[in-house]
Amino acid sequence: MAPTVALAHDYATQRGGAERVALAMARAFPQAPMYTTLYDPAGTFPEFADVDLRTSRLDRWALLRRRHRLALPLLAAAVDAQAVEADVLLASSTGWAHGYRGARRTVVYCHAPARWLYQRDRYLSGAEARSATDRGRAWVARAALGLLGSPLRTWDRAAAERADVYLANSTVTRDAVRAVYGIEAEILPPPPAMLPAGQERAVAGLEPGFLLCVARLLPYKNVDVLVEAARRLGGPRLVVVGDGPDRARLTRLAQGAPVTFLGRVDDAELRWLYRSSALLVAASYEDFGLSPLEAGAFGRPSVVLGAGGYLDTVVDGRTGVHVPAPDPAAFAEALAVALGTRWDEGVLTEHVRSFAEESFARRLRAVVDEAATPGRGARTEEHEVSR
Repeated sequence: MAPTVALAHDYATQRGGAERVALAMARAFPQAPMYTTLYDPAGTFPEFADVDLRTSRLDRWALLRRRHRLALPLLAAAVDAQAVEADVLLASSTGWAHGYRGARRTVVYCHAPARWLYQRDRYLSGAEARSATDRGRAWVARAALGLLGSPLRTWDRAAAERADVYLANSTVTRDAVRAVYGIEAEILPPPPAMLPAGQERAVAGLEPGFLLCVARLLPYKNVDVLVEAARRLGGPRLVVVGDGPDRARLTRLAQGAPVTFLGRVDDAELRWLYRSSALLVAASYEDFGLSPLEAGAFGRPSVVLGAGGYLDTVVDGRTGVHVPAPDPAAFAEALAVALGTRWDEGVLTEHVRSFAEESFARRLRAVVDEAATPGRGARTEEHEVSR
């Protein structure tokens, strides 16, 4: 008899790479329920409506669904209160979902160890760009982390130690898991979710050939670096997709520069944006560089910070350009080089195929089967990405 499988994800309240991976897991295990603390249908991908989501008691509070950071002091207890019924739990975790109990075996797919515990300043960044109300909420969250940091780290590490298998999305995350938990994780890169197949709709007012940035508008994403680089370059236009608390500051910085902020777009518009762009540009330090794979699926190269997760997904000189530092002058120079280069679309799309969802799902199912079989542990070989 096949093992029963349950899934878990921290919270279904955002539209980010981790949420796309959770949906890929749901497609790999279509009969599995997914445990999560909070669900905001308006804030996340519509495909979650087709998943058997089992939410925590916190989900009754609309404010927490819309602003999950306010729930931070309550999430560990909420996870502990939800009992999982399955042979194997497959948890998509950035800090909470690996804590679910009840399954005989637990497989953790780690996007990054909890940033609010180990990268607090990054997690709470952007307060200076927010309203007085948001700055107050950030102060409350910072104070709560000051009081709860030690017990939450104890909870987090105990949860990690209970897991039977750890998977990491990138080299960066594997190294962080080793440093924080002392656990050796297998690298299993996630697949790009935004692929050319599907509806496509033009965005009014834009001419093809622009520079594309897809990012949440938070200070650590370094979109301000790209705004200044676009100003120095003088064209083509930089189009920024995404929203966040740093938008007002970035809009002020971009006055007089060839920059357009679109905010959130739907998938049909995003497909058109990828296809119609000259290239993708990103200046943030990421745990996994997902957006260059999405751009590559449309035959578009990327100009990225040559650090972090982008080292796993962008081959310098072959699928894009690495920039040594988040510096406007360096990015402007790299953009000029990339715009003057003839890129081989076949090379770009073939590189993306090495990250295919079919391979990702196949390995996930194999790991779950291994974990469920008495006397067998998950293999420890690393599924390294192409370099």
